[in-house]
Amino acid sequence: MLKVKSGDLSKLGLLFERYHKPLFGFFYRNTSKRELSEDLVQTLFERILKYRKNFKGEGMFTTWMYRIARNVLIDHYKQYQRKESMFNYDDDMSKYLLKDDQDLESVELKHLCLRKAMDKLDSDKLEIIILSRYQGLKYKEIAEIMGTTEGAIRIKMFRALNDLRKHFLKIQKTVTV
Repeated sequence: MLKVKSGDLSKLGLLFERYHKPLFGFFYRNTSKRELSEDLVQTLFERILKYRKNFKGEGMFTTWMYRIARNVLIDHYKQYQRKESMFNYDDDMSKYLLKDDQDLESVELKHLCLRKAMDKLDSDKLEIIILSRYQGLKYKEIAEIMGTTEGAIRIKMFRALNDLRKHFLKIQKTVTV
């Protein structure tokens, strides 16, 4: 990124190749729309190019990049003034919801309950879960992206997972009764 900042724009292609898949995943998990997610990745790289002079090189590039990605997503929702809660989640989150002695009848039912539980989360809690569990960012990086402390992120993650578990178990109870 420092080379892009200094004017070597050919290196932006290398950054795109390296990061477009994880960024696509970030946007797709937030929108559940493939084409929109691809467009948002393109918008993000346009902003990286536009704001390249703002990159200081002091922190991690990925933290700076995900901060921009978060802003792209926020801007998208502001522009279209909609609060969509259609998300695409996979089986990874189920380990945070089920205790060892619990078992659901089928994988499909588990996925349905998980999706519904995720839809009930506040956007801030959902975003922290996505950045941590799906994008693999550390709490310190998430704190930098969200402009808060690592301790605050730990607390928010704890609360988000607890809320998710409560929603999941409540939904599971109504589905399996």
